[in-house]
Amino acid sequence: MEKKVGAEQIKDGKIRFRVWSPFAEAVQVLLKDQNQLLDLQKDEVGYWETETDKAAPGSLYRIRLDEEDTFPDPASRSQPEGVHSWSQIPISEFNWTDDSWKGRELSEMLIYELHVGTFTSKGSFEAIIEKLDHLEELGINTIELMPIAQFPGSRNWGYDGVYPYAVQDSYGGINGLKTLIDTCHKRGFAVLLDVVYNHLGPEGNYLSQFGPYFTDKYHTPWGSAVNFDDEYSDHVRSFFIQSALMWLEEFHFDGLRLDAVHEIIDRGAKHFLKELSLEVDSLEQKTGKRYILIAESDLNDNRLVTSYKKGGYGLEGQWVDDFHHAVHTVLTGENAGYYKDFGKMEFLAKSFEQGFIYDGIYSVFRKKKVGNSPKGIPSEKFVTCIQNHDQVGNRLLGERLAELVSFEELKLAAGLLLFSPYVPMLFMGEEFGETSRFQYFVSHGDPELVKAVQKGRKREFEYFFHTKGSFPDPQSSETFESSKLNWEFEKEDPKKHIFEFYKEMIRLRKEGNFKAFLEGERKVDFSEENNWLQVTSEDNNGKLKALYNFGKSTIPLKESENDKIELIISSSNKNWGGQEEVNSRSSSVPASSFVIYKIY
Repeated sequence: MEKKVGAEQIKDGKIRFRVWSPFAEAVQVLLKDQNQLLDLQKDEVGYWETETDKAAPGSLYRIRLDEEDTFPDPASRSQPEGVHSWSQIPISEFNWTDDSWKGRELSEMLIYELHVGTFTSKGSFEAIIEKLDHLEELGINTIELMPIAQFPGSRNWGYDGVYPYAVQDSYGGINGLKTLIDTCHKRGFAVLLDVVYNHLGPEGNYLSQFGPYFTDKYHTPWGSAVNFDDEYSDHVRSFFIQSALMWLEEFHFDGLRLDAVHEIIDRGAKHFLKELSLEVDSLEQKTGKRYILIAESDLNDNRLVTSYKKGGYGLEGQWVDDFHHAVHTVLTGENAGYYKDFGKMEFLAKSFEQGFIYDGIYSVFRKKKVGNSPKGIPSEKFVTCIQNHDQVGNRLLGERLAELVSFEELKLAAGLLLFSPYVPMLFMGEEFGETSRFQYFVSHGDPELVKAVQKGRKREFEYFFHTKGSFPDPQSSETFESSKLNWEFEKEDPKKHIFEFYKEMIRLRKEGNFKAFLEGERKVDFSEENNWLQVTSEDNNGKLKALYNFGKSTIPLKESENDKIELIISSSNKNWGGQEEVNSRSSSVPASSFVIYKIY
């Protein structure tokens, strides 16, 4: 029987320690303050536990295996001295004030992805609270935090986390995170968390010392795969499922973004993702709150968001990278790496129609057929973007879109995202055209690992974008500092115009008049030769059209003389920093711009 692991205070005030280590002959807890060892007792499936009054919330401890080496607790809730040092029993007292908050449906979300360490100069949970006024003015209603599980050092993207239950101490720890979420809920923001269950980072990863948490049956880009279907996998699965439930129940997160689920390899009858989804459903019944699970996958597999009854995993949503790639390549002309599979107006149109471009068709880059059909899947199950941490930070130099395209093209891309039928996600700073690069950074303590990361990044990405400039050193603090947002955007007219434009587009998207785009039947036309895309949608309120001009010449609006046209927004208008005096009688779309209008 799987059990909850870690150290926690139980009803009688005692502390219960529980560790899964099926092959150990002896397991003890070493209490730092008392320099005392506590013996744990083993059950029939390898869980070791004890209850004691010799420890208390805040106590520091380590786990001793077979009367030899000591290690941090794999299920540690806090690592105040770093990934190699003492674990800390959490101090659980927190006065939540969000009892009335019940969550938000994915279809209602406008998501804002941010990295805690670079979103503000302070790089903390507390500092995010100071920017909620900005996000509220923008119109955002959901924040997505990049991973915050404890990682080595004080700066990291978060994907090198090694304690799936612990909050990064340098960000503000347990209470800092709870205060952020409680404040967000009081102000109407949902909060999502990016979690990594497909691998752990290399430094401070002691899971293998405790048991078969990994398997050599499969290999991933990070080495041996997490053991989701080999011998003893029941308890490994439980370890990660309990982590997910902890973030939702104890920290009040509204949902999880599941990193690279195509590397969660499970050939069992009930896939780990389905089991996780079912457990979250049970938690909803228990708490009366709505929770959202969103998968990142490069497989374009509709099973992720298909219902249980139809053989799916029942997740609420998934990222659709095809949309990003289609927009990016049409705008930039880049065709290296996986971008060689895109770059056509035909593909951009297809993504507007159904999300997946690769729905079983042949991929030149992968040299095989990719994906399956998304037909019948509601558009609200797809999360799309024109920038995110991967697509910016995994460039050789970390350039944002604002550095790669013109001012007008930047607004054109934003219009594609915010008037698409999918759930939009912005990447921090996008809303004001941030040009500071977001680069990959780490703060590893192992010199050999640092060298390996430096060499690996060069080898992995220099083929992809042949750009001029020195390669940013991931270990350098300067790389981290230069990736922080510049919050003085209002002093620069282009950035100020972009911000006002985003505000207006988000406001329009929320209006009932735009339900045709979001919920109605869409007709998508395009011209490969003249580089335009037209989206038409109709409901009981009338017909809406969006015309996106990627070309270098003005194109006319070709409507019947008997049609009454109401121009709703034009990206080239002087209101948004453009060069055009656009009014309701305008009948053309300038180069690198879009218009949305209503036909009566």
